Amino acid sequence: MSLRDVVAARIPLDARHRVAQWRVEARVPTARWRPTPDLLIIGAQRSGTSTLYRHLGRHPDVAEPLRKEVEYFSRRYGRGEAWYRAHFALSSRRRAGRQRMAFEATPDYLFHPLAAERAADVVPDARLVVMLRDPVARAWSHYHHMVALGHEPLGFDAALDAEVERCAPDRTRLRDDPLHDPVALLRYSYQARGQYAGQLAAWIDRFGRDRLLVVRSEDFFVDPATTFRRITDHVGLRPWAPQTFVNVSRATRPGPGPVPAPSRDRLAPTYESSAAALGDLLGDDAPRWG
Repeated sequence: MSLRDVVAARIPLDARHRVAQWRVEARVPTARWRPTPDLLIIGAQRSGTSTLYRHLGRHPDVAEPLRKEVEYFSRRYGRGEAWYRAHFALSSRRRAGRQRMAFEATPDYLFHPLAAERAADVVPDARLVVMLRDPVARAWSHYHHMVALGHEPLGFDAALDAEVERCAPDRTRLRDDPLHDPVALLRYSYQARGQYAGQLAAWIDRFGRDRLLVVRSEDFFVDPATTFRRITDHVGLRPWAPQTFVNVSRATRPGPGPVPAPSRDRLAPTYESSAAALGDLLGDDAPRWG
């Protein structure tokens, strides 16, 4: 864990949120001189986006935003483009004569039903990176993350049983009010988020296949250097890599352990049709899990 992480962990969450809000508001008057991102890391949640964000943000030709998950195209669209631009560095901010690339990483973008359309309106030329994890392991990790945050009182099987009922009101509300903040949908969509094919299709329809790089999360953690090089090549950055790769999530909180066999047996069949559709959509680039 970095010194910055240690210091941040000692500051109460409410205080950190107030400071972050103040920093954004202070930068809004200069928003016109702040470029929108060249790169969006769009998901999937609990698939390694925090680790990728941390290491990509250290690249000498990259400028980190004020926060990893800006959430503009998912939960904060009503705040306007000036608010969004306020999260990024001034266009004149250079290092060693190079213009630095702006990026952000909001894993809810892949899943949010309106995010792809919104992003295509604001950042139509952006490159996209999506990290996809075994959907069963992703659901298991997502559930334990919600438990750790105090949002989930149910057991895993009960939470899966309740998912459709919990998420339905937000889906309906979004059709009537596109600026609605779908908190329950984003919190409790354990199974639905793993249906990757339909979510990716929405982004490909608007950005084209060539702008999207699909990364299998397991490959990133087994061979981070090679996978990181694929990512920097895709977004047009010169080759660079950190001295060591650290799994940020594991460094701050131990993982939940392997998925119990009964839970895997329950979930795995629900992803069979989505896996086939993913193969049709991506061809040889489609991630596969045993």
